[in-house]
Amino acid sequence: MKKASMFRTADGSTYALTFALVSSLFLLWGFCNGMIDVMDKHFQEELGLSKSQSAWVQFAHYLGYFLMALPAGWVAKKLGYKGGIIAGLVVVALGGFWFIPASQIQALSHTGQVSPAIAFTGFLLGVCAIAAGLTFLETVANPYTTVLGDPRFAATRINLAQSCNGVGWILGPIVGSMYFYSKDAAGASTGSQTLYIPYVGVAIVVLVLAVIFYFANVPDIKNEDDYELDGTQKVSTLSLWSRPHFALAVAAQFLYVAAQAGIFSFFINYMTADVPAIPASWDAAMTSLANHAGILQNWLKGWFELNKEGVLSISNKGAANLASLAFGCFLLGRITGAGLLKRFSAHKVLGLYAVMNILMTLLVFCKLQWISVACVFLSYFFMSIMFPTIFALGIFGMGDQTKRASAYLVMAIMGGAVLPKLMGYVADKYDMSRSFIVPLACFVFIAFYGFYWSKLSHVESMLIGKEAKSH
Repeated sequence: MKKASMFRTADGSTYALTFALVSSLFLLWGFCNGMIDVMDKHFQEELGLSKSQSAWVQFAHYLGYFLMALPAGWVAKKLGYKGGIIAGLVVVALGGFWFIPASQIQALSHTGQVSPAIAFTGFLLGVCAIAAGLTFLETVANPYTTVLGDPRFAATRINLAQSCNGVGWILGPIVGSMYFYSKDAAGASTGSQTLYIPYVGVAIVVLVLAVIFYFANVPDIKNEDDYELDGTQKVSTLSLWSRPHFALAVAAQFLYVAAQAGIFSFFINYMTADVPAIPASWDAAMTSLANHAGILQNWLKGWFELNKEGVLSISNKGAANLASLAFGCFLLGRITGAGLLKRFSAHKVLGLYAVMNILMTLLVFCKLQWISVACVFLSYFFMSIMFPTIFALGIFGMGDQTKRASAYLVMAIMGGAVLPKLMGYVADKYDMSRSFIVPLACFVFIAFYGFYWSKLSHVESMLIGKEAKSH
């Protein structure tokens, strides 16, 4: 029998191709999330919303996760991994196509036939529907990556798959900047007329993926129940909530997604309001570059503009494109983090990255000019491994309860619906820099969970696998 490895299980089965196919789902929801994260500013300007009010976009997005997490876990348990994936793809497609009538409703709001609130609600329904479909995919795909090879490398595999998520997050803001913040020749915004286009594109792509998965080999591999409380006793008969490493993982995931959603969704607001004045030489250099950029000319134009005070600042379009750079930092963190997790204990890496983000958000809060701006980008890097690593630590050793545990961890994504509104409230009352105190508090708990995980689980490290000894 061949030795178990990254993509080979103990019985000699190899799942590298299956892993690659499942990883495409991570790219999909990263792309959808990336577009969501640059949408807030669009509605603030199109519908006259405050930062706190525009955070209803995140609320609707994460509400979809909360409402569908347990049903998705039930479907996955009944239909298996393949059935859960196909169900999720179909729901995402329905949500994507809904943006066509939602855009028509918004057009009616411009003529006064419907109120802006109704138009906004129409888009929120589409956002919620897509999130509901993504819930199926995340509930299934995240734990599935952990069983496609040696259990010792579960955290590494899920972080590798989440690297594809990072690629999607880079592409999402670029597409969002093109369709949400587009302008006509006269300089008037046309975003409300083109916002639906990328979502219809997503709907078509996911239907193609659903067909591919229907004919693909996606075996329903069982997760081994090898977690021990005292070195000998199995825990399969115990309640999920009696396992502190899982229960606190749900809390940590709630707070992580809260911090992530807040920073991601208000990135454009921060870049357009709290960044120091842009030197005129930068604008001249960008204009010159755009004039010689060929097919990239339209993408490079319009990054800077005069704000209401007459100061040269980053435009909405420029900030949306900078979000892609931030997600590049996020992707780099995922890739390098996967390498670290193969060599070092996952819980210790998580704790270290959380401490670094406590420092990053504190420096943003202190309003240290360009140092704070750099720290916003670095916060993306240090957030990169948190979601998949918390997930892997939380479902460690859950055996036949893995899908149910996964559903609760996905449900914890609801944190992204709640905390951004608080961050928006602080930003409305003070400014964007001061609002970073909210994610800072979240990272404090995540650091605690990471460094304390071995005591909670009674296992030294996930890297030790089945041979792990209890304390």
